[in-house]
Amino acid sequence: MKLNATDRKNHGGIVSTAGIFFFVAGFVIFMGIITGEMFYSLDFTTRDNYISELAAALPLGTPTPQPSGTIFNLSMILSGLLIMPAAVFTIMTYRRPLCSVFIFLFGVGLLGVGLFPGYIAPWHGIFAYVIFLSGGIGAVFSFRLVSQPLKYVFMFFGVLSLLLLFFSLRFVPALGVGGVERWVFYPQVFWIMGLGAYLLGRNTQSRYNH
Repeated sequence: MKLNATDRKNHGGIVSTAGIFFFVAGFVIFMGIITGEMFYSLDFTTRDNYISELAAALPLGTPTPQPSGTIFNLSMILSGLLIMPAAVFTIMTYRRPLCSVFIFLFGVGLLGVGLFPGYIAPWHGIFAYVIFLSGGIGAVFSFRLVSQPLKYVFMFFGVLSLLLLFFSLRFVPALGVGGVERWVFYPQVFWIMGLGAYLLGRNTQSRYNH
């Protein structure tokens, strides 16, 4: 069905909004973690410490250094609030509910991790697993939203993330618990930023085509 000028404008606005939300969310996640690590005053290594220790120092009961905890929690909350509506926009635009549902759940997981730090069991663990599982699956299924060769890059990110998630114990001796978690999570962050950039670029291209 060919869109008229008004419909194309509305469609383009939705695509642009989804794209910028995804891209900014990825930036907020990545820089929020890095900034939290900068201000963390206890012993911390990316190999041996979980990312969420930025807001819930181990062993449990250890006071979490500030502002690391606040920076991490706010970053996760903000990114989740950006990704969830953007996922709804992708459903409205591309009619790919399966992929968009997992993107939405990825946002829900991020929001939950920010609202429930690691010392709030079992909710933190549940939301963290929602992130890792839905992010990996969402990256794989997003091949239906993008064109090649990018679809294969996203599928690779998703498969890599899921393999490390399900076989994490095999990699702990080499990477450490923190290293494994980052290899699971960071491909998902790059995926959501890449998806955002793709949507922004596609909308720009469609303007020139019309």
